[in-house]
Amino acid sequence: MAHPHSSLREGTALGAIVATTIWIWLAAVDALAGQPFQTFRVLGGVAFFTVLHYGLCVVYGVVTLSVVHAAARAPSLMVFAAFSFFLLEFGFVMATVLLANVGLGELAWVRILGGNVIGAVVTWVVLVRRHPLLKEFRQADREE
Repeated sequence: MAHPHSSLREGTALGAIVATTIWIWLAAVDALAGQPFQTFRVLGGVAFFTVLHYGLCVVYGVVTLSVVHAAARAPSLMVFAAFSFFLLEFGFVMATVLLANVGLGELAWVRILGGNVIGAVVTWVVLVRRHPLLKEFRQADREE
């Protein structure tokens, strides 16, 4: 029996998947650079970073799914979602510039922005598999 869409349930799952993917990416890049857990240390320590990272990713997942579910009723919300995503990505670019200068060096771009891109791709793949996003984008475009 199919479950009805639940922003909390689906968002928590999406957030956990994204968080785990990015966490593994950061650990792998740090290990390959010969600086195990350097990113985690710069961002507050392994335990602190992990708890905060998972918490923020779950919030991101729940908000993302809430907007996607609401867009099924009001497709113009997809335009809002796309703009919000752009602003979020811009924020990560700014954070990467800052972190490159306070402890992560030039590999900040690979670590932070690379992880962010991977997280965005994972989000897109998960959402496209469960929701008609492209149809909603087209419908939102027609409403303008």
